[in-house]
Amino acid sequence: MELKAELVIAIREYECKERRRLDERIDFIASDANSDDKILLRVITESKSKTGVVGIDAVRNMAETMKHEHYDKGVLISKGFSAAAKREMSQESIQMISENYTPRFKPQKLYFAIQDYVDDLCKAKCGYIPKKKSDCKHYSETGYSCKIRVISDNVAFHLERGWTNLLKNDLMRLLAMSNSINNQVKVP
Repeated sequence: MELKAELVIAIREYECKERRRLDERIDFIASDANSDDKILLRVITESKSKTGVVGIDAVRNMAETMKHEHYDKGVLISKGFSAAAKREMSQESIQMISENYTPRFKPQKLYFAIQDYVDDLCKAKCGYIPKKKSDCKHYSETGYSCKIRVISDNVAFHLERGWTNLLKNDLMRLLAMSNSINNQVKVP
């Protein structure tokens, strides 16, 4: 679920200012460079219900936080939501993202976000961004030995076919790789 928040941040080109880990949630505080909006993306990591469904109390808690801390937009992310929670989010203008629902993104937006992550990962891993296949030290006649470059090659095909779900999956894989690299070595 945390990767879904990072997916939204990447595609909408938000700048993540802070990440707060609390007992049962992670709050991402972000800003939108295009509008100067302050955005709260909240990931519920543990639900008090056995089914993992988030109820109305979590939505009301987020709405209260948004009012007190002056957020312009909110996104609540969890495994699932009760019907009452969904109604409350609609009334409070909080966007819902669940295990089964992610907002639709244009394939081109996904593609450009992916390219940014590919470049950043290449730079973090190898110190430079290859301009052509032969520039990549992980390329041989049999193809790439680097997962980053394999994903990059697949992305063009997925975009050409209009396979948005595969593009989302590609970006999620790159986000996971980025987190892994960032946890090993702090990359600016």
